[in-house]
Amino acid sequence: MNLKSLLLSSDEKTVRVLRRVLSDLEIDVEHCSAADDAIRRITRQRFEAIIVDGANAEEAGSVLRGAKAAPVNKRALTIMLVESPVGLKGSFEMGAHFVLHKPLAVERAKASFRAVRALMKRERRLQLRVAVQVPVECYGSSRYKAKTLDLCEGGMAIQFSGRVAKENSLRFSLELPGMNQKLEIYGELAWEGNGDQAGVRFKNATDEQRNTIRQWLNTQLPEPEQDDPPVNCCLTDLSLGGGYLTTNSPFPRGTRVILSIKTADLEVRAGGVVLVAHPEFGMGVEFLQTTTEQRDQVLRMITTLRANGDKSPALQVEPDGLETPLPDDGLATFQASGTQASATEVSGTEDTLVDLFRHKFQVPVETFLQQMREERQSVESHSR
Repeated sequence: MNLKSLLLSSDEKTVRVLRRVLSDLEIDVEHCSAADDAIRRITRQRFEAIIVDGANAEEAGSVLRGAKAAPVNKRALTIMLVESPVGLKGSFEMGAHFVLHKPLAVERAKASFRAVRALMKRERRLQLRVAVQVPVECYGSSRYKAKTLDLCEGGMAIQFSGRVAKENSLRFSLELPGMNQKLEIYGELAWEGNGDQAGVRFKNATDEQRNTIRQWLNTQLPEPEQDDPPVNCCLTDLSLGGGYLTTNSPFPRGTRVILSIKTADLEVRAGGVVLVAHPEFGMGVEFLQTTTEQRDQVLRMITTLRANGDKSPALQVEPDGLETPLPDDGLATFQASGTQASATEVSGTEDTLVDLFRHKFQVPVETFLQQMREERQSVESHSR
């Protein structure tokens, strides 16, 4: 099943370029020239991406707000097209994940949408629910019995046997059919339905737990969808809290990513979140360091990168889903993987690189790169 996108634009050249690009990437396009038509479709159909031309800011804003309000599309990836560099700040304020500058050229647009497609596929897999009913033990201030109704990579729907006290966090124990091990995982109640039903969002899942869920889900699907290959990147700046990676296919701001280094005798992985994305150039990633496992992974990654310097093995990045809610000011706490510890909290010192990602994600790329160079030179002069 092809990915689906909705495009709102009355610019014939823009529509022509995007039809070609998205067709080459096997992404279906539904084109609308009017905001009312776009909003009507958003409320009735699911789209993996919603692309909005920002030429009419009022219409663009109403469509983005409509997408967030529509239950079927609140997780859709949103892309705003703007006249460079006008409209960058306003696009993020409206809730756009990614901003592309007009006029669009085919090859440049294709490079950007390769990353967008990889994230669209990952999000669809994360939301793909498989119906299953197995017993669940729930542990909080009390012990509760429940059963699953369905399961996806990010959580599950369950039905309790009785009333449940308001709990911020619960530990769940269950055994998936065909898996000869119990899954012990923490989660929080994301929603409460009628009576005794509730939705659970998994928190701080380990790599092993995530792989167990993913493997089981793949056994339930007739033809599991393959993820796109990772994006190759080059590291230009590194701190204890994050790094800036150059690539012509950066992932949109708010994307959870997995960074990896692989050689014949080495494999290092670490998680992060994209805080700033510059189409066709690069992205700034803050490392996830909530759990001991995450902090250990980040330390290994930093140690490996610093030990090899300019001769570091190839660094690859792949999407792991969108953060919810998307940070709108660079200061919001990330929720999808649990509470994110800040770079300052982890290192005990101010992390100027991550601060730059958080506070300057809306400035033009040339201005951002100049400020990053100045920060780099300042750090180098103090380290001599």
